[in-house]
Amino acid sequence: MRKDSPSAWFQEFTEFHCRDCGSEVGFRSRRRSLSERYILPLFLLQPVRCGECFRRDYRLIFAKVKGRLSEISGLIPVAKQPSTAVKRNVA
Repeated sequence: MRKDSPSAWFQEFTEFHCRDCGSEVGFRSRRRSLSERYILPLFLLQPVRCGECFRRDYRLIFAKVKGRLSEISGLIPVAKQPSTAVKRNVA
């Protein structure tokens, strides 16, 4: 696609590209403050974190990014708790 085509400017807002490393993998980031929680949505922005360099940035809500890392099953192993089914009477 040519850079001067009419849809090129819109593609910049709908696809994620990290400004530091150029990665195309981005994840939604947790909203930290009240301004991120209530003011950013007024401007149609959301916090996004790069999947390669972990830089945090704000992007339009139309940008295609993945869900938060903690919400994606299988990526973060969960430590198993010891089984409480076996109860022993120890003196």
